[in-house]
Amino acid sequence: MAKSPSRLYGYPGRNLEIRTRSIEQTLVPLVSQITTLVNHREVSRRSERTCRAIERIGQAVSLAVERFVNVGEALAEEHRELQQEMFQACQEARLAGSNIAKLTDISFDDTGQLSLPGDKNAMVRAARGLLSAVTRVLLIGDQVTINQIMASRARVKESLRKIKDTRNFSEFVQCFSQFGKEMVELAHLTGDRQVDLKDERQRAKMASSRATLEKSTMLLLTSCKTFLRHPDCQPAGLARDGILRSIHSALDTIQTVVEVRPQSHSPTSKSYTNGVPATPKRAHTVLKEFLENVESARVTLADQSTRDKLDDSLRQVSDSAQDFTDSAYTSHEHREKIIRLEEIVRTDLQDIESAGKRLEKQRRVRHDDQLDSAILKMSKTITELRKQLQSTAVEQAADIFRTSEDHVTLTGLREAAQTGDKGRLQKSAEKFHEHSEQVQDLCRLLSHVTPSESLTVRLEMTGDNLRNLGPLITHAGTAMAELPTSKIAKEHLDILIDAWEGIINDVSSYVKDMVQKTQSKPNEKRQYMSLPRPGSYVSPDKHGTTVKSLKPSRLDAEEQTNIAKSGLELKLLTSELDAESDRWGDQENDIIRRARNLSSMAYAMHMFSSGKGSLRTTQDLFKQAEYFAEEGNKLFRCVRDTTFQAPDCHLRGDLMHLLDRVLSYCQQLLFITRSPATGKIATFNKVDSTIQDTKLLLTILIRVLPLCSSLVSQYNLPIYRSPSLKSRPSHSSSSITESRTSGDETDSIGSSGNSDSSQRRVPLPIYRHKLLHNTHSLDRP
Repeated sequence: MAKSPSRLYGYPGRNLEIRTRSIEQTLVPLVSQITTLVNHREVSRRSERTCRAIERIGQAVSLAVERFVNVGEALAEEHRELQQEMFQACQEARLAGSNIAKLTDISFDDTGQLSLPGDKNAMVRAARGLLSAVTRVLLIGDQVTINQIMASRARVKESLRKIKDTRNFSEFVQCFSQFGKEMVELAHLTGDRQVDLKDERQRAKMASSRATLEKSTMLLLTSCKTFLRHPDCQPAGLARDGILRSIHSALDTIQTVVEVRPQSHSPTSKSYTNGVPATPKRAHTVLKEFLENVESARVTLADQSTRDKLDDSLRQVSDSAQDFTDSAYTSHEHREKIIRLEEIVRTDLQDIESAGKRLEKQRRVRHDDQLDSAILKMSKTITELRKQLQSTAVEQAADIFRTSEDHVTLTGLREAAQTGDKGRLQKSAEKFHEHSEQVQDLCRLLSHVTPSESLTVRLEMTGDNLRNLGPLITHAGTAMAELPTSKIAKEHLDILIDAWEGIINDVSSYVKDMVQKTQSKPNEKRQYMSLPRPGSYVSPDKHGTTVKSLKPSRLDAEEQTNIAKSGLELKLLTSELDAESDRWGDQENDIIRRARNLSSMAYAMHMFSSGKGSLRTTQDLFKQAEYFAEEGNKLFRCVRDTTFQAPDCHLRGDLMHLLDRVLSYCQQLLFITRSPATGKIATFNKVDSTIQDTKLLLTILIRVLPLCSSLVSQYNLPIYRSPSLKSRPSHSSSSITESRTSGDETDSIGSSGNSDSSQRRVPLPIYRHKLLHNTHSLDRP
C-alpha cells in the first residue's frame, strides 16, 4: 500500500518543532491567556470578582479551542491523507481545552468560601497539554502546504521527463507549455513558503533554488531546441542534459528545505565546491568561537578544560586559514601575512596557557594581570587575522573584476565557435575553465569570511552554479563550431554566456554586501531625539524611540531602466482596474471608492518608476506602498462584509477564494515595505519587490471587482457608504504626505496603528486562513 503524503513527505508526528513564522505568531495570543491563568494560581487570596474573571477566561479559551478544532476537522475532511492524524490532534486539543475550563470553574465549600479545583501544578500541566495539542493541529495543517509544494514539484519533474523523452517539435511545444504552467505554480507556492520560514539559511536556500529554476527555464528552452534541430550533435545533447541536472538539483534543494525533518542549521554544515567537500567550519565561525573561548579564560583562569578548548579552536583556525594559504590565486604578500599572524596566535596561546598553569600551581582564584595582558593581546591578534582573511578574499575579487577576464575569454570563445576554428576554441575553453575555477575559489573564500548566514548560502550555491554552467558553455561552443550556420546553436551559446555574466554580476553584488557588513559599526552611538530627525523614517507605532536614520535615495539611470518595464505593466493594470470600476452602476459605494484610491496610488508608483510624479525617493515609494496595502485591507473588508450577505453559492465561493489571496498579498506587501534595507543593492531589490507585489495585488483585484458586481446584482445586496470616505481622482499624483483616508481606520489588518507585532506579520498560505482565523479570539477574555 502506498504511503500517505504525510508520511512520504516527512510529517513530524510528535515532533513539535515550529519552523514557520505564521504558526509561531498564531500561538502568541494563546500563550498570553494561558500565562494569565497560571500566574493567578500563584496568588493565595483572591476576591470573588477575580475568580469570576479567571472563570470567564477559562471558558473563553475552551470555546475558542472548540471553534479552532472544528475548523481543523473540516480541513481533515478535505484532505483525507491527513485525516487520522488531524482527528487525533483535534481530540487532544478539545480535551485539553475542557481541562482548562474545569480548572477555572469556581465553587463554594461548606463554609461558603470560594474554591478553585486543582492547583498551580495542575494548571501548568493542562496548559502544557493545550499548547502541545494546538501546536500539533497547526503543524498538521501546515502539512497541507507541504503536500501542495511536493505535489507541484512532482508534476514539474514529470514534465521534465517528458521534455527529455520528446523527439519532435510539436510534442516539445506542448510539453514545454505545460512545464511553464507548472513552474509558475511551483514559484508561487515556494515563494510564500520562503517568506514564512523562520530559519535564515533555509530562506536563503529556497531563494537561491527558485532563482536557479527561473534562470534555467530559458536555458532549457534553447538547449532543447538545439538538440531537436540537431539530434546527431553530441555536445548539444550534453548541454541539454547538464541543464536538466541543474534543474533537478534545484528541485531537490527545495525538497530538503520544505520537508519537515531534522535539518543542519549551523554554519558548520558541509557544502561542496569544485566537487569536493569544503571545510567543516567557516573561518568567520571558528574565529568567533576562538575569541569567545579566549574571553572565557578570563573567568576560568585558563584552567585545563579551557586550555583544551583553546587548542581545539586553534586547530580549526589553522584548517580554515589553510584554504586561503593553499589557494593558487592568493598573492604571496597575503599568504605571508596570514602565516605570520597564525604564528603570533600560537605564541599568544602559549602565553595564556603558561599563565593558566602558573595560576593552577599557585592555587589562585583571582584575576592575574599577566593573564589579562595575554588575553588582550590574543584578542587583538584574532581580530587582525579575521581582517586579513577578509582582505585576502576582497582583493582576489578586485583582481577578477578589474581585469574583466571573463568577458575577454568568452568573447574569444564565441568568435572561435562562429568561425569553426576548433584549435582556437580549445585554447579559449581551457582559459575559460581556469577562470571559472578562480571565480569558484573566490566564492569559497568569501563564504568563509562573510558574517551573514544568508549570504554564505548564496555564495555556496553560486559556486555550485558556476561549476555546473562552465562545461555547458564549452559544450555549446563546440556545438556551434560543428554547426557554424545554425542560428539556434548561436542563440543557445549567447544565452548561456548571458547567464554566466549574470552570475558574475551577482558575485560582484555579494562582495559589496559582504564589505558593507564587515565594515559596519555596530557600536555606533545614536543621537536620542524625542522626534525623528529629518530624513529618517519612524514607524507610527514606535514614535518616541530612537532609530537609525534612513537616508532617502533616488534610483540611478541604470536602475530606472531596469524598473521601467515593471512600471509600465503597473500602469496597464491600473487602467484595467479603472475599467472594471467604471462598469459598476453605483460609483459612490465604498468598494468603488477604495478601488479608485488603489488605482490612484498604483499610478503614482508607476510615475516613480519613470522618474516622474510626486514620489521622489525610495522612502516615498515605500510609504506609498504601505498606504496602498492598508487601503487594500480596507477594500478586502468591504467586499468580505458584502459577500457574507449572500447565500452560499459557487460565485460566493470563488469570490472568497480570491479574497484570501487579497489578504495574503496585502500582508506580504506590508512585510516588504517595513523590512529594513541597507545598501544600494538591497534598496533596489526592495523597490523591485514592492512594485512586483503591487502588480500581483492589482491582478487579483481586477478579478475581484466583476465577481463582486455579479454577486451584488444577482442578490441585490446593499453596500455600505462611508460619508467621510472620499475617492481620489483617477491617476492623480497622490502625495504620501496626504492624510490617510478617514474611513474605517480601525481593525485594519497590519495597519500602522496596530501593536508592534503587526510589523512582523508574514503572508499566510491560503488554506490556513480558515484554520488560523479562529485563534484570534484567544486574545480576548
